Amino acid sequence: MRRARPVPLRPQRLNPPLRELQEFYVGKDIRDVPRPVLIMDQAKMRRHCESLQQAADSLGVALRTHIKSHKASQDCDAQTPRPVLLITVAQTVEGTELQVNDKKDVRLIVSTVAELELLAKLIDDYVFEDRQVNILYGVPLVQSQVTRLAAISWTMGEATLSFLVDHPDQIRLVRRYCHDSLRQVKVFVKVDTGYHRAGLPPSAINKGDLISQLLELNELTILEFAGLYSHSSLSYNGTTPVEAMASLEAEITGCMDALRNISHMIPKGKKLTISVGASPQVLAVENLVQGGAEPDAAAQSLRAKMQAVMAEGVAGVECELELHAGVYSVMDMQQLATNARPNLGSYEEEIAVSVLSEVVGVYNDGERAQPEVLLSVGVLGLGREPCPSYKGWGVLDRSTFPPGVMDDRRLIISRISQEHCIVTWDEDSKGNITDPIPVKIGQKVRIFPNHACITGALYGWYVVVDSSNGRPGLKIVDVWPRASGW
Repeated sequence: MRRARPVPLRPQRLNPPLRELQEFYVGKDIRDVPRPVLIMDQAKMRRHCESLQQAADSLGVALRTHIKSHKASQDCDAQTPRPVLLITVAQTVEGTELQVNDKKDVRLIVSTVAELELLAKLIDDYVFEDRQVNILYGVPLVQSQVTRLAAISWTMGEATLSFLVDHPDQIRLVRRYCHDSLRQVKVFVKVDTGYHRAGLPPSAINKGDLISQLLELNELTILEFAGLYSHSSLSYNGTTPVEAMASLEAEITGCMDALRNISHMIPKGKKLTISVGASPQVLAVENLVQGGAEPDAAAQSLRAKMQAVMAEGVAGVECELELHAGVYSVMDMQQLATNARPNLGSYEEEIAVSVLSEVVGVYNDGERAQPEVLLSVGVLGLGREPCPSYKGWGVLDRSTFPPGVMDDRRLIISRISQEHCIVTWDEDSKGNITDPIPVKIGQKVRIFPNHACITGALYGWYVVVDSSNGRPGLKIVDVWPRASGW
């Protein structure tokens, strides 16, 4: 007898109804709404998505979609191995639709159960459209989330969840989910390729007979042992395309080493997925199609490694290669600092996410050692993530100032508290840091954050603008509610 469907739990923080948000915001100038407010420029986001899509098409890559920071079917010989690119979205339904587009093979990653709850209806729609849908819960499974995940599974049609494990005890939780949901799942083993956040080192990938147990349950069709997954953010330490490509190649190599250590256990004919990535190193695959004198050797080496995995497998095991990314679709100061993608413009041109605040204090008359400005946004509206390229917590948008006022100079958030922050001249930019700061009390200014994922999580919704076709991007054209909580 089929059990009754459990009732999904609601997200922890609730937004007003979308209709009310749209009635309040849409059509207004961003400078005429309560502040601070998070602004999403969909034109910039779309451009970044298209840029990576073009690179993917050139490489024969099928795109796959993730949901953490704001997250087309192809004509291809079905027998030809190809990498799959996991992309992160801004935790909004609209952002997910933008990147999934018309793909028939829809693969997502979520970092929280709340994200999955927000997308449940959209996922069910995809299933109804006969798309193949799989969602990876992107942290090792824990007891407290099993019931919620099982409940949500009933609302998503026949979509399949995937889980990460890096300890034998977690298999019990996977089995509990399968029992409660009456669903089979895919399971990836998390590999630590040097980032040390989660996962097992390649030399200990079969800790406590983890792989043996997964293969046994795979044989019983309780679950599917899908492959190995690694997420390494070491590429954020780099500052060149060469370093980003080397990081991606090193992560692929680490997973290959792990697979070699267990290849003798894998049944003949079973295909496994090697899933690797982080935003800078995934952005770096665009170097493989755009070229350039400096990254040629690194690009050739990375391309050869990717092709070897897809065409030859690892130690006799046939492999699919996945690349997963995060915040590339919206960009932020951390992303630009890595210089991983070629031909990037200024932060005003590239970053799709900004926070609008206003000036509440101006200290240009010797009150401080150097001129300072007080803004009405702080840690609770910006986050407090550092960026290696400068000493600050955000950068002011120069395009919000009259032409010629800023030139090559820039203003940064140099100090930050809970609800307020201090703006000063960037000491590394041109000009004298003791010059008056050209703002007035009440003036509205936009701030580009260091880490868009952290900043976005502080807001219940994004107000959307569109700067395409020469538009200034000041009029609000939509509101995107986002997942909040855990």
